[in-house]
Order: sequence, then structure tokens, then C-alpha cells
Amino acid sequence: MNTLGDDPDRDGLDDRAAGALLGAACGDALGVPYEFAARLSEREVPAMVGGGLGPYAPGEYSDDTQMAVCLAEALRDHDDPRSGAALDQTARAFLSWRREGATDIGAQTARVLGDTERALAADSTGRTGAAEEMIRLSARMFGAGERCAGNGSLMRAAPLALAHLRDRDQLAETARVYSLLTHGDPLAAEACVLWCEAIRRAVVWGSDEGPRSGLDLLEPHARDAWAGYLAEAEGAPPHAFSPNGFVVRALQAAWSAIVHTPVEAGDPDRYAAPVWAAVRAGDDTDTVASIAGALVGARWGRSAVPEEYVAAVHGWPGYRADGLTRLTGEIVRRHGG
Repeated sequence: MNTLGDDPDRDGLDDRAAGALLGAACGDALGVPYEFAARLSEREVPAMVGGGLGPYAPGEYSDDTQMAVCLAEALRDHDDPRSGAALDQTARAFLSWRREGATDIGAQTARVLGDTERALAADSTGRTGAAEEMIRLSARMFGAGERCAGNGSLMRAAPLALAHLRDRDQLAETARVYSLLTHGDPLAAEACVLWCEAIRRAVVWGSDEGPRSGLDLLEPHARDAWAGYLAEAEGAPPHAFSPNGFVVRALQAAWSAIVHTPVEAGDPDRYAAPVWAAVRAGDDTDTVASIAGALVGARWGRSAVPEEYVAAVHGWPGYRADGLTRLTGEIVRRHGG
């Protein structure tokens, strides 16, 4: 168990916690206009102009944050994130989102959610839990040798760190379980473990260690592989990891954007500059920028996110920046952060 330890700047911790979810949402909305479009040059500055695949309104976030909100609301409502009730609430929220709010949805996630909906409808006993069915179906895909290591579980994972600020081992287990709802490949779960631990450390201590800090949480056989993936990210620019629908390359693109955009505490663009670099990676821009934005926001806090982004960001099911901040605070307070 890893406790919070001494953090005399309680307001700083709250600010950083709020920055994780808001940072993810703003990165998402910044990446939306450029998804699968021509890659921006290094001189071009991304803007929340909307459009994209939705088409989206200016400042509107996409499925990355929509799914993160489903997950965050379950963390707000339940003491144990891995309880059947919390997992079922998340799974059923995903199903409702697919029917009512999904402006975009990845192929792998769409298939698992669609198959789950049909399986639940066919269950005359009503005893099968939604989360249980999702995990079974995603595991079946992996067991059948299908490609199921997309970036869809990593893109939504940031809120999990806020429910386990005091315990990295519990966070790792929770990150694995929530990844398995839709992504049966262990690579997806490992990516979630690494990124969530990086976010946790950034929230608690303002750490910039990044995903290397979680390597010891992986199974021994996976540590060397991920150490190599991270070294590749640290040695090449973000666009070198495009296309980035594969979870490893999405994490590499996001981490590359951060490490190749050094910023200081007093830099007014300390949040924005690394997220712009993530958008410039190209391909799945909203997802890579959302992943990067969660970690950058967790390090520098909500107060580092430009006010023009804070004013503009919004999305299903009706959250704006203040609502996302309240949701974050409720999770942290419920789980003793």
C-alpha cells in the first residue's frame, strides 16, 4: 500500500485532481477537429473549432470523455470501484451511452457493447450482469485471436486514479478490471495500469515521472516490453507513432508529446503545449490528446488549463468544466483522497 503521505498544499492536490478529468476533456475537444485529417504542421496551433467526425460543436468533447464520464459517475456513487454494483453501473451506462449519446464509437467497443445488449435481451432469467457479460465477450474476442488491443479502454481510464490516490496496488487492479470490460487483450490493461499510476503520482505529488513509475506493477514478463515501448517514445517524435489506434502506439504518442515538449511551472502554456504536440501526432488526434491531457492536467492542475478552453469545453450528457470539476471532487472525497 502506498499512502498519500505529507501534502501540505491540500488545495494543490484538489486542483491537480480536477485537472486530470478536465485536462482529458479539453485535450479531447482540441483533437476533435483534426481526427483522421491531414496532420498539422509544427507551426499550426490546434483550436477548439469543432467539426471532425461528429460533426461536433466548438469545444465539444467526443467518446473519449463521454465514456470517462460514465466511469466517473460510478466511482462517485460506490465505495468499492471493483464491486459488482460499480462495474454494472459502468457497463449499463456504456450501453445507455451507445444508444443515446455516442457521437462516435470505436469498432471494438461497438462490437462488445452491441453483443452485450443482444445477450442481455436474450437472457430470460435477467440474472446476467452487464459487466459480467461484457468481460466474458471481450475475453472471448481475445481468446479467438481477434485484434482487441485498441486504445478505447486507455482513453477513458483517467478517473480511476482519483478513486485510489492512497493505494497504487489497488489502482492497478481496478485499472485492469475496467479495461477488461471492453478490451480483452492484456496490453490494453497494462497500458491503463501504467497511465493511471502516472496520473495518480502527478495528482498526489505533482510528479513528472510518467508511466515508468508503474512498470513494477506489471507482471514480470511485461515489464521489459513496456520499458522498451517507453524508450521508443522518449526517442522519437509523436508523429512517429501514427497510426495510433493500437493502444501501445497511442500511449507512445501521448508520452512522446509530453517528453518532447518540456515546460516549466511558470510557463503559461504548460498544459497547452504538450497537448498541442499530441494533436500534431495526427491520426486518432482526439484520443491521443485526451490521454496526454489527462496526465498533463494532473501534473499542473485545473488552474493551468487556459480559460478559453475551460469556457468552451462541454459534452454528453451535459457536463461543462464546472460539472467535471465537481464530479472529480466527489470522487476524491468519497474515496478518501
